Formats: sequence, structure tokens, C-alpha cells
Amino acid sequence: MRDIKELEKLANENRKRIINMIYKAKSGHSGGSLSIIDMLTAIYEIDVNFNENPRSRVVLSKGHTVPAQYAILNSKGIIKDEEMNTLRKINSRLQGHPSIKDIPEVDATTGLLGQGLSIAVGMAIAKRNKNDNHHVYAIVGDGEMQEGQIWEAMMQAAHYKLNNLILIIDYNKLSSYGDVNQSMNLEPLKQKVEAFNFHTIEIDGNNMEQVVNALYESYEVKDKPIAIICNTIKGKGVSFMENNPKWHNGEISDEEYKIAMQDLENKE
Repeated sequence: MRDIKELEKLANENRKRIINMIYKAKSGHSGGSLSIIDMLTAIYEIDVNFNENPRSRVVLSKGHTVPAQYAILNSKGIIKDEEMNTLRKINSRLQGHPSIKDIPEVDATTGLLGQGLSIAVGMAIAKRNKNDNHHVYAIVGDGEMQEGQIWEAMMQAAHYKLNNLILIIDYNKLSSYGDVNQSMNLEPLKQKVEAFNFHTIEIDGNNMEQVVNALYESYEVKDKPIAIICNTIKGKGVSFMENNPKWHNGEISDEEYKIAMQDLENKE
């Protein structure tokens, strides 16, 4: 098992990268990027080796949180430091949603809500047909769980018993306008996911020990797809962003940037 403290440190460094990118871009989705970065950091450190071919794949279905993915690719040297200053700029590879055409390592072009899981199911079926034992991760937002295509894809994954598919639900409970469950109630979420015949694990998605344990548990499942419901805090790690729907998307001021970076420095 990977060292928990090391992974926590890496996740905090990635949080700094996210804040730096969005501050310099004067635009970007900070809240959801910060809520999912613990899980993404663990996945890439434990199970994604860019020197392997084939390898495990990560489909960021909630594509607007791509700053989190860019942060990790920067930590791996795939995106250079100077390029990190070009988020959302014209002719930059670092657009507001991932594009496999520009950066193949993001694994899937996503953006419209609800489509990434279907892509991941197709990848998982293809890997099984090729006797490729690597995993496919689908990172889905809780707002996406209100889309019918998600549940169609889940039904297909269960039908084919895709134990190489790991659905990660970032359950931070806030969408762009407020409480997810006020616009359309997902509860009881765990029971609904289990009813679709997923091996379902519910954790604190900002607790690295629980994140790592959930991933290793998922690797032992033999006869069904896996879902990890990550109860997270939108804007996790930055005091004024936490649980604040304002920070679904927006510009970070100079003063806010100083506070955010100090918050993250204090966690080291």
C-alpha cells in the first residue's frame, strides 16, 4: 500500500497547482477540482503508469474539473510548468474541458454531462475482450447522476459484470446553482447504486486513508462493477471556498489567492 502521508502531500501540492492555474487564467472550476483531487491523486499514483501500454485509464466525465487532471499531468512532467500558465487561453492545449486530441494522456474528450461513464464502459469492454487486466476509472459528478444516460451505462456495466470498471462519484452535494438534492434528490444514493448491482463502497473522499483502502478493496471484486461514493467537500482545502456554491466556477482575486495559498501552506 502506498504511504498515506506521501499521498496527502502530493494531493496538497496538486491543490496548489489548481489554485495557481485558475488564478492566472482568471477563470476555471475550482470547487469541484479541489473536491476530487485526493481520489485522482491516489488513482494516478497507485494504478496509472504512463510508461505502460496498455495501462489503466481515467475518464474525467465531470470534464469541467480538468484543472485537477492537468495538475496531476504537470506533476508527472507531461505538462510543463510554463504551459500551466495557459489554461483557457486561445490556442492552448489546456482548455476548459479535456481533449484527447490535444493531450492524449487525459484518455477521453468530455464536457457534456452524463457521457463519460458510457465511454468508460466501452473502454472496459474493449479491455476485457483483449485480455487486458488494467482498470478503467470514470470520475462522475453528483449532478451527472441526475442524467438518464448514467443509469443506462450502469445497467450495461452490471449486465457485463465489468469488474475492471470503477465508478467514482464525487458527492460534494453542490452543483453550479446550489444543493444537488434540492434540484433532484439522489438519496438514498448508495441503495440506488447497489440496486444496479454494483459493488458499492461509501467513504470520506477527502480522507486519503479511506480513499486508498477503497481502491484496494475494489481491485479484489470479481463479478461486478465497482462504485465508490466519495462524500467530499466542494472547495476542499481552501477556507472561503469550502461548501460555497459560488466557487463552482469563477475568478480568484489577488487577495483570495493569497488566502488560498496560505491555507494550503498551513496544511504542509
